Amino acid sequence: MDLRAGELRKHGVRIRLQTQPFQILGMLLQRPGEVVTREELRQALWPGDTFVDFDHGLNNAINRLREALGESAESPRFLETLPRRGYRFIGAVESIPSASPQDSGAHVENFSTTSSTVGDKVAALPVKSSKASLSLRARLWIAVGAGAAALLALLISLNAGGLRQRLLGAAATRRIQSIAVLPLENLSGDPSQEYFADGMTDELITQLAQINGLRVISRTTAMQYKGTRKSVPEIGRELHVDGIVEGTVFRSGEQVRISAQLVDSSTDQHVWAQSYERDLRDIVALQKEVAGGVARQIRANLLPGEQPRAVNPQAYEAYLRGRHDLNAATSKADLEDSITNFRSALGKDPQFALAYSGMALSYLAQADYYLAPHEVMPKAEEAARKALELDDGLSEAHDALGYVELIYRWDWPAAQQHLQRAIQLNPGNALAQDHYANYLSALGHHAEAFATSERARALDPLSLLIQANNGMYFFLGREYDRAIEVERKALELDAKCYTCRTYLAIALVQSRRLPEALKEARLVRLPEANPLDVATATTAIAAAGQRAEAEASLRRLLQLGKQRWVCPYELGTTYLALGDREQALHSLENAYEAHSICMTWAKDDPRLDPLRSEPRFQAILQRMSFPQ
Repeated sequence: MDLRAGELRKHGVRIRLQTQPFQILGMLLQRPGEVVTREELRQALWPGDTFVDFDHGLNNAINRLREALGESAESPRFLETLPRRGYRFIGAVESIPSASPQDSGAHVENFSTTSSTVGDKVAALPVKSSKASLSLRARLWIAVGAGAAALLALLISLNAGGLRQRLLGAAATRRIQSIAVLPLENLSGDPSQEYFADGMTDELITQLAQINGLRVISRTTAMQYKGTRKSVPEIGRELHVDGIVEGTVFRSGEQVRISAQLVDSSTDQHVWAQSYERDLRDIVALQKEVAGGVARQIRANLLPGEQPRAVNPQAYEAYLRGRHDLNAATSKADLEDSITNFRSALGKDPQFALAYSGMALSYLAQADYYLAPHEVMPKAEEAARKALELDDGLSEAHDALGYVELIYRWDWPAAQQHLQRAIQLNPGNALAQDHYANYLSALGHHAEAFATSERARALDPLSLLIQANNGMYFFLGREYDRAIEVERKALELDAKCYTCRTYLAIALVQSRRLPEALKEARLVRLPEANPLDVATATTAIAAAGQRAEAEASLRRLLQLGKQRWVCPYELGTTYLALGDREQALHSLENAYEAHSICMTWAKDDPRLDPLRSEPRFQAILQRMSFPQ
């Protein structure tokens, strides 16, 4: 155990251990064989002004410590429980002094129990007796080693003869330029509070993503590691990041405590750890504190912003529930639940800008997939504008409004302005990067669209939405092989990504790989798949020459259209693939009147090439005022 670096290792392999269990182990190792009382642990870890469920918190920390040590309370090898009194470390403890306090810049808040009586590093062996002692010869060697280490530390600090560079090399100058925030662990013991821990993770990611020059993995990808047992180096390699932020959230009433630590993902070295506690009203300031702590360790600065205002605790809780519903949404009902929670938040605090921006995104997610654009897009626009009236510095609100201007209003200059502003405010906003790629693709700037989409994918590599859209931009740019490659990789992540499969099918059609296209398209069926995806798949079936099958699917979609919204744009591409130009033009004119979100593809969609010379089709494009 390295007390200064905050690391626990077994056979040289670092064991992940949260801050509080680590602190408890440190206290026990200082007094091997002695009882450390529960009251002593309370005073050290949970001071009198900290509002927590002490018994639950301590028991939870002890259980995590036992898990890390590989033992149970029934058969302890290291940690003995004395009921209602405390705990005792029953293994042998050997002190291993380190060179100098200057060797490590890591810090664990409130870990004031570390003392020189144990040294900076300790090693423990499971034994039956707790009365371990060192021989005289061992103590002499330790003293000599400590003196030599101190001399070496002095020479390094003075950089005598360039010693520091020669010994420390590149490690001393290593910079963290990319990080991932793993889902913060919920220590409340109440599964119903998972939404709160997830919300804190989301907000911390948002804060860190504002750092210029730092690539921060977005929440969709980060959440895939919830409850993971993968090691930090393994996660770092998968996400291609230099650092990993991990931590815990403990909430008791309106008191919130966040403990976070930064780990170098290549060396698995603990860089920094800190704990923060605030009232729920000051939760925004708390999030900024945590992000600021990480930023200081990587020698970066958060973008300047207004002084965080206090929030209404009940409003913030409703907002987090809304975000949780939105982020996990797989149905229209989920999106409606998110809107209900955002409205509840605004009922408690009408000036809560974040709730308005969240509501805007929920409305946007409904358009074309569940509801007609005219039914929800004006609501999304209204919510986004209200959010910006309250806080013009919200990247998310600029993104929502820019997307409305792009896919609904077709106001190209306004769309560009808001989407660029969203990225400027938060370079790590992967969704804004994706929406801007959509804008560039719609205008025919395909090379720029590809580059922007790749940035979005680097920020959120496990997002199926961004992955699917990335392939679609390649499709619209007529890079069919790249589109096929991207969509196949997306399906490796989730075989039920029907949007990915339909985009794959139409790309295979354009590559004249018709049997493969037909195989993919036939896997997209009602009611499992959304009508929009089924309509796109039907286009591929028609283009693959299966006329009767495509017509039967088209009839089902038209019948369904009497009960719910079915995108007329994709009906038009199906009619065209079947050779019915008149019905194709009629459906596209309906799509124009409805402001279908797919209409931004019309300028370059290869499926519409047979209509390019048609005056009625040209009139549609002119009315959309595409910039030349």
